[in-house]
Amino acid sequence: MAILKVQNLKKQFGKTVVLRDIDFELQEGQAISIIGSSGSGKTTLLRCLNFLEIPDGGRIIVRDKTLFDGEDTSTHSEKEIRQNRLHFGMVFQSFNLFPQYTALENVCLAPRLLAKETGKTNTEEIRENGIQLLQNIGLGDRMDNYPHQLSGGQQQRVAIARALALHPDILCFDEPTSALDPELTGEVLRVIRGLAEENTTMIIVTHEMAFARDVADQVIFMDGGVIVEQGDARQVIDNPKEERTKQFLAGYNN
Repeated sequence: MAILKVQNLKKQFGKTVVLRDIDFELQEGQAISIIGSSGSGKTTLLRCLNFLEIPDGGRIIVRDKTLFDGEDTSTHSEKEIRQNRLHFGMVFQSFNLFPQYTALENVCLAPRLLAKETGKTNTEEIRENGIQLLQNIGLGDRMDNYPHQLSGGQQQRVAIARALALHPDILCFDEPTSALDPELTGEVLRVIRGLAEENTTMIIVTHEMAFARDVADQVIFMDGGVIVEQGDARQVIDNPKEERTKQFLAGYNN
């Protein structure tokens, strides 16, 4: 079952076209890796899916519900945009944790705000869920630590737990290891690999080609705002069909 359908998605900033007719589907329990050079549109695609940017055309459909339709000229309210974002959990390059909150408070903050907005009072349940998430990623002993007391890898793992706390349909990663040194990269990739083994539905923008090949079900290669090639992860990375994909992957030693 396709949990996500992206159809003819477009985005431009001024006269610069960043995304042009992006089409793909994501099946439930599947992981897709998006690869490509800087400036190819990968991050903008994630930001459009999360409604951090509003597309200029196309459609975004989650669980057969159309979240965005470029032919619908009505303006989405801020409340509607917030509701749409709940379908996606976002893990950024630079962690984006709140420095004044502990690891556990960072994980629980969004669920508590959502519960307050909807009039629910499940504070203890939210806290217990946050504790469980941190324990699952190996940070049960760091719950009361503030971000500055954690390594970069630990901060990124807290960010992953925070994204999972709202139980999103799709978990999105934007270059989750780009700010980490090689030793810390491994611990974050192990967490993502574990999520893949649990059939967590994910979109992973990454420059880690071997990881994309081994963990993702599908790979999308983007260049110049378009999808150049997509298909089985090992097929695309080990035996790409398109010349541009071959040129890009030639720069990596797999």
